Amino acid sequence: MAMPRPTAAQLAYGSCTVIFSTLAMLLLSQTSSGTGIAVISVAALALGLLVAMTVPLPGKRPAAVEQPATQEPLRASVPAPAPAPEPVRERAAS
Repeated sequence: MAMPRPTAAQLAYGSCTVIFSTLAMLLLSQTSSGTGIAVISVAALALGLLVAMTVPLPGKRPAAVEQPATQEPLRASVPAPAPAPEPVRERAAS
């Protein structure tokens, strides 16, 4: 079984993580010994590898499960007829 090749996104995220985490750890620790620099470098490489492996691969997304839409019966809404106006009744003059 062949090992899959890393994508461009994995390479970019992993490389940026290694560079920025190495700089940040070196600046924060203010170490100048060779052993400290080696430990920080190994930790940054491990972090970069972790980030590169967790970048989602294209085409391996889980398919979304579609829920069947519940269909409600349609009700025709017919406006009620307007009430007929009552005829005006005039009173007889008495």
